[in-house]
Amino acid sequence: MDKKAIFTQVSSLEERIGDLHDELRGLKEQLAYLIEENHYLHVENENLRKRLEPEAGTKNTVTPSGESSRKKMVGEGHENLARLYQEGFHICNTHYGSIRPEGDDCLFCLSFLHQK
Repeated sequence: MDKKAIFTQVSSLEERIGDLHDELRGLKEQLAYLIEENHYLHVENENLRKRLEPEAGTKNTVTPSGESSRKKMVGEGHENLARLYQEGFHICNTHYGSIRPEGDDCLFCLSFLHQK
């Protein structure tokens, strides 16, 4: 083999490696998307199962007469955000709605939850 043929083979191999690298990057992005979607669907499925189960000891809560409807709405909103955070989603303005990594707490979300 002459030097030109070896150089051509090395160049060809380098191009194929680059193509494989690009293909691998695309597959990795698809996998990350599918994992995130799977987690979201799993959480949604769990919530739907909880809704279908009969709730034992359900009582109607009556709001005190002095509580305004605005305070009730703020309380409900805060409870909904706390529920979303417990389900594994960000509630902070930085990453709102994105899924938190397993077991990782977000300081922004926690500070938002604990403010009065």
